Amino acid sequence: MRSVYSVGQVNSYIKNMFTQDFMLGRIYVKGEVSNCKYHTSGHIYFSLKDETGTIACVMFAGQRGGLAFRMREGQQVIVLGSVNVYERDGRYQLYAKEIILDGAGLLYEKFEKLKQELEEMGMFEQEYKRPIPPFASTVGIVTAPTGAAIRDIIHIASRRNPYVQLYLCPALVQGEDAAESIADGIRRLDAFGVDVIIVGRGGGSIEDLWAFNEEIVARAIFACQTPVISAVGHETDTTIADYVADLRAPTPSAAAELAVYEYDVVRVYLDEAERKLKRALSHVVEEKRNQVMQRAQRLSYLHPQVKLNEKRQQAVDLEERFRQKMQERLKEAKHGLSVRAERLNGLSPVRKLGQGFSYVQNEIGVNIRKIEDVCPGELLSIKVTDGTIHAQVTEVEKEAEDGGKHSQRE
Repeated sequence: MRSVYSVGQVNSYIKNMFTQDFMLGRIYVKGEVSNCKYHTSGHIYFSLKDETGTIACVMFAGQRGGLAFRMREGQQVIVLGSVNVYERDGRYQLYAKEIILDGAGLLYEKFEKLKQELEEMGMFEQEYKRPIPPFASTVGIVTAPTGAAIRDIIHIASRRNPYVQLYLCPALVQGEDAAESIADGIRRLDAFGVDVIIVGRGGGSIEDLWAFNEEIVARAIFACQTPVISAVGHETDTTIADYVADLRAPTPSAAAELAVYEYDVVRVYLDEAERKLKRALSHVVEEKRNQVMQRAQRLSYLHPQVKLNEKRQQAVDLEERFRQKMQERLKEAKHGLSVRAERLNGLSPVRKLGQGFSYVQNEIGVNIRKIEDVCPGELLSIKVTDGTIHAQVTEVEKEAEDGGKHSQRE
């Protein structure tokens, strides 16, 4: 009787055979990438082919940590994984865990190992990064004296600011002695005292750029007291020097733009800043001038001369008031004197004499006011307006109380 198996049984049997094969459980396969597709789920489906055949491959999303680059058609790669059967389709495929570029596999492993060591030492830490000076006047360059890199840097620098001085320290950027040459150039420019250093070269394969992955270059950059800009290869190229440097530029041209400030922009900014400063200074000077004038005016009010003038003016005012008071008093006194004089004039014997009265005195000068003051025969002096009359009393006649008269004769 013949044994008949289902498709599933056959596929399962074959899968079990693959699983039991130790060599297929961990195998390196080299080939050219073909039909590479990045699925939305994160899985990568591709094929490896050479001149003799093709093998289907898949790298699941959970294994993507084993891929350090983006896969493209035609790349020569080495895939580490396991070969097994996909039972549903009954076909076998390579389940990838790690993928490295062929020919550079050992270099990539060396790169990752050194990168991990230096990172553990703290050489990539942000706290050690020095700021790039915004207005560098001297720029040091470590690169090959010929090539596109130095031409691009000179062109960009001269266009942005012709006044910035460029100092080239020629170095080998490829080959056996390149790493030592680059490190020596960094140390020389650091000792020379430039403001910033550009270290780099143009693009190339990982073998071409390997000098910038050497530990001696990394340590020279880390020990450099001058800020360092790394500009190695193209934007997609990454080296150890990029991680250690204070700033990474995607290209040498970009490094020149980062290191050399644009003169015209700064000049416009400084001109505007100068105008603002002059306006502000003018405003401050005017404000201070006004303050000085105000304080000088206030000080002038407190000057002894001002006080003296005030006292003098007060003395003049008092003198004028005193003079006016004196004039008023004199006027009042003159008026009073005039009144009293008029009163005295009214009582003056001379005035009385002018009114028809006379002044009579006896021989001894006694004023005769009553008849008892004289006796008959006595000589009298009678003063009138224009002279004196001498007379002798012949009779004294006295009026009686009853209105009669009594006379006394000599």
